[in-house]
Amino acid sequence: MSPSDLAQVLSALPLVTDPAVLVGTSTADDAAVYKVSDELAIIQTVDFFTPIVDSPWSFGAISAANSISDVYAMGGRPIMAMNVVGYPRNNPKAPLSALGEILKGGAAKAAEAGVSVVGGHTIDDNEPKYGMSVTGFVHPDKIWRNVGAHPGDKLVLTKPLGTGIISTAMRAGVAPPAVAEAAIVMMSLLNRGAAEAASDLDIHACTDVTGFGLLGHLREMLGGSLDAEIDAASVGLLGGVLDLLAQGHLPGGSRRNRSSLESILSVAPSVAAPLVDIFCDAQTSGGLLFALADDQAAILSQRCAAAGVPAFTIGSFSDGSGRISLR
Repeated sequence: MSPSDLAQVLSALPLVTDPAVLVGTSTADDAAVYKVSDELAIIQTVDFFTPIVDSPWSFGAISAANSISDVYAMGGRPIMAMNVVGYPRNNPKAPLSALGEILKGGAAKAAEAGVSVVGGHTIDDNEPKYGMSVTGFVHPDKIWRNVGAHPGDKLVLTKPLGTGIISTAMRAGVAPPAVAEAAIVMMSLLNRGAAEAASDLDIHACTDVTGFGLLGHLREMLGGSLDAEIDAASVGLLGGVLDLLAQGHLPGGSRRNRSSLESILSVAPSVAAPLVDIFCDAQTSGGLLFALADDQAAILSQRCAAAGVPAFTIGSFSDGSGRISLR
């Protein structure tokens, strides 16, 4: 689904009038937040998708990490999840033992995050699908939104890009094993370490980079009143992604992402054309994208490095009208 498609879908939803709903559909944020008391709010999110790797266990782990990430992106602590499953009932190519491995992979990743898997729902579906509905806690005054960045803020991204392109090559059976394994490791990595490194910092805005790609999710952070400039050379890339892109393994969703950004995107001649496609690449279980002051960004980067978490300071915000430039 493109950003414009999502906007159309959200416009069909009724307006939320409950004052306890602190985050709803107005900004296409990563999750909803409901205030319970002055000290406690509940985060609620759901996500699922079709298999992107051959290993059922790895697919389950990646999908769980992706679902749980939305709670981290809101500044919260995930506590509980329910499985969401579509699976063929009578397909010899998809035995129930494979579904068991998917659920085991998801449960292992949830346990790593300190999340209890307490149930779920399964339907008969010709194409396997798996994900989670995840619940978390956050203090009502400490919610991270995908809007609220200030002019002069730095952008820090906590995972390298390229999982969409590599996953497409994996499905075609042409991704080198080392490249595929590195992508699986990165997609399986919880955003817990990055969120904990930022937990006591003054985060002005945050989102996780998933289906709309880096630039698509960055556009959501601009709010129509900011511009963003990206230093293309500073953005981390997964190994092998440029070669696979040159071979034509760009997902359709990534192409749509780029098309939707043409009217607000300017690219300096010094920026190699393939990088623009990678910056629009639809990510699975991507990193967190933070907006915070320069000194805070330096602290975050130092903490991430100490914790072994990837972190790249990739650009900054300025006053503007919702445009993105690559330099």
